[in-house]
Amino acid sequence: MAAARRGSASSTALSSVPLQVLLCLSGAYCALYFLATLLMVMYKSQAFSYPQSHLVLDLSLLFLLGILEAARLYFGTKGNLTEAEVPLAASLVLTVVGALLSVYFLLWQTFVLRADSVLSATLLTLHSLEAVLQVVAIAAFIS
Repeated sequence: MAAARRGSASSTALSSVPLQVLLCLSGAYCALYFLATLLMVMYKSQAFSYPQSHLVLDLSLLFLLGILEAARLYFGTKGNLTEAEVPLAASLVLTVVGALLSVYFLLWQTFVLRADSVLSATLLTLHSLEAVLQVVAIAAFIS
C-alpha cells in the first residue's frame, strides 16, 4: 500500500504481522491490567491505611495509563496497517510514556503487592517488545 503510494512499482506489503499480533495481545492485556489494578487499589484502600492523597495519585495515574494505552494502541494499529511512519512514531512515544507509568506501578506506588509486581512486569515486557518491533517497522517503512 505505502510502496504503491510512493510511486514504486512493487506492491510488497511492509506491515509487521508480529507487531500487529502483539498490539492485539497488548490491547487485551491492558484491559485486564487496568481492571486488576483498579480492584487491587480498591482492596489496598480498604485493607491498609492508604493516605487519601496517595490514593488520588495512584488512581489518577491508572486512568491516565488507560487513556494513553487506548491512544497508543490506536496509533500503533493505524500506523502499522497503513504503513505510515507518523502514527507509528506517535505510538512509540506513547509506548515510552506507558512504560514509565508501568515502572511507577511496579516500583513506586504506595503499596506494591506481589500481584502488582507480576502484572506490571508483564506490561513492561509487552511495552519493550512492542517498542523494538515499532522501531523495526518504522525503519522498514522509511526505506
